[in-house]
Amino acid sequence: MTHDSSTLKPYKDANDGKKKQVADMFNNISHSYDFLNHFMSLGIDIIWRKKAINALKSIKPQLMLDVATGTGDFALESIKILNPKKIIGVDISQGMLDVAKKKIANKGLENQFEVQLGDSERLKFDDNTFDAVTVAFGVRNFENLEKGLSDIYRVLKPGGKAVILEFSNPKKFPIKQLYNFYFKYVTPTIGKFFSKDASAYEYLPESVAQFPDGQKFVAINKKAGFDQTIVKPQTFGICTIYIATK
Repeated sequence: MTHDSSTLKPYKDANDGKKKQVADMFNNISHSYDFLNHFMSLGIDIIWRKKAINALKSIKPQLMLDVATGTGDFALESIKILNPKKIIGVDISQGMLDVAKKKIANKGLENQFEVQLGDSERLKFDDNTFDAVTVAFGVRNFENLEKGLSDIYRVLKPGGKAVILEFSNPKKFPIKQLYNFYFKYVTPTIGKFFSKDASAYEYLPESVAQFPDGQKFVAINKKAGFDQTIVKPQTFGICTIYIATK
């Protein structure tokens, strides 16, 4: 059984495939995405990002790929912590990349961080290219999770690491109940108010609820080629860092 999440789409009334809808959605919310991300995770996402990037310190990556780079925050944090020679960020939303490009220009990092419009599940890079690949809050938007992970595996050098940060579903009372309430009612209300795109912030919690987290994700990663995936749940299991080695 393959976990194909292509059935869950941001705009239920539209006929477009998930990939196009996700691109449209992020184009629509790109201007308020950073603020909402920090707001919705109560600012804890900044700590999760740092922890995830620190997991790569031991291999001192020089050439990195940030998949579903969005507005570039994760890659910029990687530059601060790891200072690689080069990071390439790929995303299917031009709106998000435009925000990233402004940040790169403001920081004068054009030589170190380059962004490209592209499909995360069809990476336009040769096999065994990157020392490390990172994905922050992006894999649950893949149309075909296994295909996307296989492609990440393919472009990694042998011995390279993929670090994936993703929301998960807390299992314990009362965190589970509080989390579900917050994500189901609070998040869409706030999202609607700030981004004027209600569908996006209804889709985001649904996509978390449907995501095959924990050991299910490890199993899909194994199918994609990764023999070893370390699972590190964060903050009562709200989020998980996965560290996979090729």
